[in-house]
Amino acid sequence: MSDVQAGTNRVAIQAATGQTYGKATQQMNAQRAVPMGTPPTEAPQVQRPVPGTLGSLTRPTERPMEPITAGAPFGAGIGPVAAGIPQPTGDNALEELRMIFQMFPNDDLADLIDSYSRDGL
Repeated sequence: MSDVQAGTNRVAIQAATGQTYGKATQQMNAQRAVPMGTPPTEAPQVQRPVPGTLGSLTRPTERPMEPITAGAPFGAGIGPVAAGIPQPTGDNALEELRMIFQMFPNDDLADLIDSYSRDGL
């Protein structure tokens, strides 16, 4: 059982002021049905480097034995999978076109999807 279900760490039921008739009651009833827990603690702030503290842009490389193409899908060195770079799955353009078609169906978009599926770009 979570703290919210047990009744601890709950936020007091309250409603915003200046709402239209009946909205405040609806808001408070919703909070009774699903109690709100305490707000999450803030994430720690990421320390960003101060400009000029990382050294000169033209300094010598810190990885002299690593090829410049390391992590790229071509050339010498490890590939993107070994470098931990996420790889796309499937045809993202076609997937996006299909999602757009679901939201805004029309003949021109259907023709484009059909043509792309059949012939590619």
